Parts: sequence; C-alpha cells; structure tokens
Amino acid sequence: TQSLALICYDPDAPHSWTHWVIFNLPPNSQGLAENVPQTKRLMNGALQGLNDFHGMGYGGPCPPGGGTHRYYFILYALDVQLSLKAGCTRTLLEHAMQGHILRQCQLMGHFK
Repeated sequence: TQSLALICYDPDAPHSWTHWVIFNLPPNSQGLAENVPQTKRLMNGALQGLNDFHGMGYGGPCPPGGGTHRYYFILYALDVQLSLKAGCTRTLLEHAMQGHILRQCQLMGHFK
C-alpha cells in the first residue's frame, strides 16, 4: 500500500451527497484526529477534496427533514500516491483510483 483515500457520502440525499474527500493519507495512518482542519493539505501530507457543501474537508451530517439517512465512510488502500490536486471532486478521485485499489472497507452509520 502506497497511500489511503477516504470518501464519505450520503446516498439518501436527493442526489448522492459527498461529505468528505481525502486522499494520499500515509499508509501507516492509525486514524484521523477529531476536528481535522478544513485545509487543502494536512500536516501528514494528505490532500482534501471538495465536498458538496462547496468547501474543503469534512462536512457533517445534516439530512433534510423526514427519514433516516445512511452515511458511508469508504477507506481505500491504493498501490500509488495519486497525482491529483487538492480540491478535486469525488468523481475525479474515484476515476483516478480505478485500477489502483488493493483493498477497501466501509463503515455505514445512520443519522436522522
């Protein structure tokens, strides 16, 4: 594994809503601290992409009224460091990861 990438999204929003895009995390990462700065580059070299709030970094759950929403956090182990720039979209990240995913796992939570 050369890097890790994380995508968080809500498939139950009117269109699949991206809450977080972060990539080029060091492969030996043991987690992310609370309140990750909403900056393009983190101290560990990871880069963050644009979320659907039109901001950088993590945007927490805020479903519109009615019903419970699912929030997926998908972690990818990649065989490369990606050459994408900070501020890229989830779509660009997913395209760049094609053919480079060694493993992936996911955590899904509910929020109402």
